[in-house]
Amino acid sequence: MSLRHVLVLPDRDAAEEVAEEVVDRFGLPEEPQLVRDALAGEDDAEDAQWLVVVEDPQARLDPTALDALAATHEGWLEAP
Repeated sequence: MSLRHVLVLPDRDAAEEVAEEVVDRFGLPEEPQLVRDALAGEDDAEDAQWLVVVEDPQARLDPTALDALAATHEGWLEAP
């Protein structure tokens, strides 16, 4: 069963750091995808969140560990 984990971060720098840490910590074969997520009704770049989309084809990643990693950068793991 393949899973997709989405970590929500407050800015691009935090998202890039978390993406690198996810690869290093969990030994992922490829970099997670970074996606800018503008908040509804906001055009200002200051109001954008960044998503780190982690593909987990073998469902082996621990959601609790991913959430803790995101929390160290003022983010969280989006509930499925």
